[in-house]
Amino acid sequence: MTIPRRSSFPKGFTFGAATAAYQIEGHKFGGAGSSHWDSFAATPGNVVRREDGALACDHYHRWEADLDLIRDGGFDAYRFSTSRARVMPDGRTVNPEGLDFYDRLVDGMGARGLRPFLTLYHWDLPSALADHGGWMNRDTALRFADFAEVVMARIGDRIERTATINEPWCVSWLSHYLGEQAPGLRDIRAAARAMHHVQLAHGLGVERLRGLGHDNLGIVLNFADILPFGEGQEKAVATADAINNGFFIESVSKGTYPEAALEGLEPHLPENWQDDMATISTPIDWLGVNYYSRGIVSADPDAPWPATKGHEGPLPKTQMGWEIYPEGLSNLLARMARDYVGALPIYVTENGMAWADEIVDGAVPDTERTSYIAGHFDAARDAIERGANVQGFFYWSLLDNYEWAWGYEKRFGLIHVDFETLERTPKGSYFALQAALSG
Repeated sequence: MTIPRRSSFPKGFTFGAATAAYQIEGHKFGGAGSSHWDSFAATPGNVVRREDGALACDHYHRWEADLDLIRDGGFDAYRFSTSRARVMPDGRTVNPEGLDFYDRLVDGMGARGLRPFLTLYHWDLPSALADHGGWMNRDTALRFADFAEVVMARIGDRIERTATINEPWCVSWLSHYLGEQAPGLRDIRAAARAMHHVQLAHGLGVERLRGLGHDNLGIVLNFADILPFGEGQEKAVATADAINNGFFIESVSKGTYPEAALEGLEPHLPENWQDDMATISTPIDWLGVNYYSRGIVSADPDAPWPATKGHEGPLPKTQMGWEIYPEGLSNLLARMARDYVGALPIYVTENGMAWADEIVDGAVPDTERTSYIAGHFDAARDAIERGANVQGFFYWSLLDNYEWAWGYEKRFGLIHVDFETLERTPKGSYFALQAALSG
């Protein structure tokens, strides 16, 4: 399957690659403080082989060569994140080395003609804040606005678009209810409070930055296209959709939480949570959409709320076990425009697949990933035809990296990384994209 060429997209459409700080930089460098991911990874049973991001891809020292790979691939932009634990190791005090690194990085993008797309927070909470409850504590949201101000005061003059938070569902529900990511809790009260406080952090960040004269502010949300397993599953679909999708986009765009989510979460939300909704819905300038797969659900009447269970679908799957379902991306992009953000610019800020890639005779022939990209590029074009103002597409990820609880086992990158030598080898998908973006 051939990747659609640049010329088949609207003029000015942005093509980029995405990464996240903790996953590639090397957390032991540059004065970074302890993150809740460091302690989560050090606890047996949480992460494959108890691996962490101490070295990762050593992007902290190899960033120039990595930016060269983005430029040489024909990309227009680079979506990166700032590490909260690097910039403010104790959650409060600024680390000059951390800001210096991001200053050099952004200048390096400019020197190569790459447009910087910044995500302020991509999951790396300082341990000092985790010690006081992390996202369960309202103070963590308040301090996020301080962090946002510090970062943007240093590099905001060169940033094209800024996202506050990456994937609040993962920061809160996945991490505090399902327990699959740091801090690894399984507690509905913790989850409800984290869900609300991460949304409040977003709103406070936008308010603070807007007041300081910054624009092009948004948020990056992850979505799943929720479908029923058989007939008569309307309530299960509505509940799962409200938790995965509606809670986050509805609060940002409308200042409300969906009733299907409040049915189970409201008793556990912070007192007077309604008073924060005006802040949470402070207007944004753009929306980032992360999409990987669909969800298939049915009711589980013997289980407590949300009383749903997931089902494996019949489609081909990635190394993660996620179904390859490009149609879901088109559906979600069209839905965001129709029901939530209207004509606001939408960017696909993450989309990609993990595969058990291997180097064969010096090359990585990842035809599966090339086909995956082609299908999702087609889905983005379809959404544009359906009326969504989609203005860009960022592949996840530039590099094979530290894939959180899966350690270094799952490979999403366009660039193969040998985690022993840290040698970079562009994969076949990198060259296929390079050719598609050339014309």
